[in-house]
Amino acid sequence: MQLFSSLKMINLFKIKDQKKEESASAAGKAPVKKQSAGELRLNKDISELNLPKNTSISFPNGKDDLMSFEIVIRPDEGYYMSGSFGFTFQVSPSYPHEPPKVKCKTKVYHPNIDLEGNVCLNILREDWKPVLNINTVIYGLNLLFTQPNDEDPLNHEAAAVLRDNPKMFEANVRRAMAGGYVGQHYFPRCA
Repeated sequence: MQLFSSLKMINLFKIKDQKKEESASAAGKAPVKKQSAGELRLNKDISELNLPKNTSISFPNGKDDLMSFEIVIRPDEGYYMSGSFGFTFQVSPSYPHEPPKVKCKTKVYHPNIDLEGNVCLNILREDWKPVLNINTVIYGLNLLFTQPNDEDPLNHEAAAVLRDNPKMFEANVRRAMAGGYVGQHYFPRCA
């Protein structure tokens, strides 16, 4: 009997929601799409963004699709100063319980970003916690450009050069950012 009354109650809620959509449609309004908890949280995170002055954000699919956006970082210090590096963010509906998927669109000579654009940032993997947010990730990405980490690399060759010969690493970064070859790999201009 308890199950039957619960099912009846659920059906009543469905009918009520359907009536709301029908009346909105009849009034010439677009039906209201329910947002997932992840969309609600992301909406809050985006509205509270405090971007560093060297970072910009854009929504290529329009403001109605916050789950997919891009940022551009233009470091103002360090090895990567005066470069321009684009990243895509894909946020799942289960955000903030899982981190956003972040890819670097700019081919870059960097110990923590591989040639396919995968990013090695601990808060995007094992150190992610739901209390973290998009702002934290953006600051983490900025930190990768001011303090590249040779201890947890994706690009092992770049990490070895940074560790063993920082002057050569700096020359390689400059060559790559100007548009040129580092070893067998060509890097399009990003400076």
